Amino acid sequence: MLPLAHRLGIIIGEAFESCGLPAEMGRVTVSDRPDLAQFQCNGAMAAAKKAGKNPRAVAEEIVVRLQTRPEFSKIEIAGPGFININITDAYLSGYLKEAAADDRLGIPATGKGTIVLDYGGPNIAKPMHVGHLRTAIIGESLRRIVAFLGYRALGDVHMGDWGTHMGMIISEYIDTGRADAVMQTDITDGAEVAALMDDLSALYPVVAAACKENEARRARALEATVQIQNREPAHYALWEKMRQASIIGMRANYALLDVHFDLWKGEADVHDLIAPMVEDLKKKGLAREDDGAVIVPVAQEGDKKEMPPLILYKRDGAVMYGTTDLATIVERMNLYSPEKIIYVVDQRQHLHFEQVFRAARLAALVPEGVELIHAGFGTMNGADGKPFKTRAGGVMRLEDMLNMAMEKARARLAEAELAQDMSAVEREDVARKVAIAAIKFGDLQNQRQADYVFDLDRLTSFEGKTGPYILYQAVRIKSLLRKAQEQGAGQPGILSVGDADRTLALALGAFPDSVRAAFNGQAPHHLCDYAFRLAQTFSSFYAACHILSEKDEALRRSRLALCDLTYRTFDRLLSLLGIALPERM
Repeated sequence: MLPLAHRLGIIIGEAFESCGLPAEMGRVTVSDRPDLAQFQCNGAMAAAKKAGKNPRAVAEEIVVRLQTRPEFSKIEIAGPGFININITDAYLSGYLKEAAADDRLGIPATGKGTIVLDYGGPNIAKPMHVGHLRTAIIGESLRRIVAFLGYRALGDVHMGDWGTHMGMIISEYIDTGRADAVMQTDITDGAEVAALMDDLSALYPVVAAACKENEARRARALEATVQIQNREPAHYALWEKMRQASIIGMRANYALLDVHFDLWKGEADVHDLIAPMVEDLKKKGLAREDDGAVIVPVAQEGDKKEMPPLILYKRDGAVMYGTTDLATIVERMNLYSPEKIIYVVDQRQHLHFEQVFRAARLAALVPEGVELIHAGFGTMNGADGKPFKTRAGGVMRLEDMLNMAMEKARARLAEAELAQDMSAVEREDVARKVAIAAIKFGDLQNQRQADYVFDLDRLTSFEGKTGPYILYQAVRIKSLLRKAQEQGAGQPGILSVGDADRTLALALGAFPDSVRAAFNGQAPHHLCDYAFRLAQTFSSFYAACHILSEKDEALRRSRLALCDLTYRTFDRLLSLLGIALPERM
């Protein structure tokens, strides 16, 4: 079925066509002034020049053709040529009946082709920390949105597994005679894997500092890096063991966040593609040597800022992140032929991706129609406005932050006297869902590019624009529906819209628009904004209307149907955000 605004756009588009104007100018959106109208069409403004008339004259012609349509209870002109629209309750009821009968709630799965999403980026042999949080949360939501709209969505963790940090660590184990201890780690034993990861975590900063201070030590690390990349048996075996242990830890952390990947690839997977790719770029005249390095100039006429070249090989022959990212594009095109590749990576890496994308376009590594998108994001800050740290000033481990959120969620549930009649196991499950909702909604409600302050006290509140508040509203509806069944109040019936429930009905009709906006802009905050509006609207409806106590059976059953559709909308909506609903609280 078609979304409500889309249906109205088709009707109004026909009126534009009858005036000799493009049908797409009849596009309809939810009104940004609900006090004036339910929907609006601004097409007359764009059509004026083509029609050779002023916008209001164009709007008048359109409105004349639409005034007798049975779908509209009001259609009028506002200002210089905006068209304000109200629909009849009967038309709205008909739409909601269809949506209620549709498992997809009126959102068609029209997407075709493959979209690859790159939203991981953790380094092996290092613990995951809060810096990995935003890419995981945003990327997971985008993956779910993409898949829901019908595309083949491939989420790739794209690990940092092939860099100098591995040479530093592995050379230290070899030089200190501890390589055998690493190789003897049983990766099926959780305790042994955890012990190895703790050792790696403690070792890296020490070795990194030594390499920074001692040129000979750094040279040894670079030598070891080359030996890993050349797959020298002793070095490569250590690398593989650390990679396996690291992935086990990553999977556990991502599972706690309910974040999933279809591809567990890293820089190492494209190493063998680099040399032929660079050779091809040289043959095309795009790559050249410059002071011992190999570069691809990517500056374009009209650049307002300096655009440095993309470095493929440094003077010492080492490859750069740009090299592996370019080779990864080659691999992704060869294996998956995506329509689009979306990189959910810190906004501060924008220049890097601009260089990589330009090089890919110059070399024709992607067909012209394939989109390369950097969906950059801002930083998660502490109360001081600086990137989030522990109280001691260090980078907080991801698992420590999740444990902290769980502790806060338990306290919030106790304060609100929620989940008190549950078993310890069920109460812990609810606390986990509240904690994850707080973290995810707290992140996703912000415009992606914006920085935000991570304040657990605020984010875990059951009041205001928070994940726990949205969960509570949805669970309250579930409880109401359960109570209706227990009391024999009747099953949801034929949904009819009247004065008291029109606002909620219209809000439900806007769900497809929020999903489409989130997809088009790689911007899940549209879904969060919608979730909060829907929660507030339902709360007002719940306070103003009799539901279980309604004497009129038809009206009671209609309102139960409206509640049921609202709950299903919340369920789908929160799923797209990566947030799970508890059965009760």
